[in-house]
Amino acid sequence: MDRIEKSQVTYNKLFGDGVPAAYATDPDFQDILSRFIFGEVFYQGNLDDKLRELITLVVLATNQTLPQLKAHVHAALNVGLTPIEIKEAVYQCAPYVGFPKTLNAITEVNDAFKARNIALPLESQKQVEEENRFDKGLAVQVDIFGEVISKNRENAPNNQKHIQDFLSAFCFGDFYTRGGLDLKTRELLTLCIISALGGAENQVKAHVQGNLNVGNDKDTMITAITHCLPYMGFPRTLNALGCIKEIIPE
Repeated sequence: MDRIEKSQVTYNKLFGDGVPAAYATDPDFQDILSRFIFGEVFYQGNLDDKLRELITLVVLATNQTLPQLKAHVHAALNVGLTPIEIKEAVYQCAPYVGFPKTLNAITEVNDAFKARNIALPLESQKQVEEENRFDKGLAVQVDIFGEVISKNRENAPNNQKHIQDFLSAFCFGDFYTRGGLDLKTRELLTLCIISALGGAENQVKAHVQGNLNVGNDKDTMITAITHCLPYMGFPRTLNALGCIKEIIPE
C-alpha cells in the first residue's frame, strides 16, 4: 500500500468510515494531515495501535487540544483500549501539567464515555493508603531511577525537602502505583508528556534513563517521540530526540 491507502485503512480503524469535517472547508490541509499522521507516522516503528492511542491522548491532554482529545477517546475505544486504561493515561498527566488541565481532559473523556454508555465512576485503581503512599511511591522511584533518588533527597536544601517528599508521595505514590497500566507504559507516557511540555529537557533526560531502567529500549522511545510529532511539532520533537541521543549515544 502507498501512504494514501495506508492512511485510509488507519483512519477507518480509528474513527470509522466517515469523512473528516475539514474536507468540506480545507481539503488540502486534511490530505496533508491524514496522509502524514495515518499513512506515515502510524507505520513508523513497532508500537501497536493501543499504545499509539495512549500516547496521542496524553499529548493532546498536555497541549489542551480538547476537541481532538475527545475524538481520540473514541478512537482509543475503537482499537480495544479499556476505559480504565484511557482514564489512567489521562490521570498520569496530573503531576506534570497540573490539576486544572488534567480536569479539563477528564471532562472530555467523561463526555466521550457517556456517549458510549460507559458507566461512571470506573472501578478504583488506587493501590495506596494515607499511611503508605510515601513509602510505596519512594519504592517505585527507586525502581525507576535507582540510587540517584537518595542523593537527590540528601542534597535538597532544607527549604525544599518538601518537594522531594511531594515527588515520592504524590507523583509516584498516588499515580505510578495505580492499577490499569503497567510501569513500562506509565514511564513511556511520562516521557511523552514532559517532551510535549517543552522546556523540561532535564526531566526528559532523567526519564529517558528511567525508561531504559524499566525496559523500554532506545528504538521504543524514538518511535514514541516520533508518534508525538504531529501533535507537538518539530521543535519539541527534535529537543526530545536530542535528549535521547545524549543519554543513549549512537
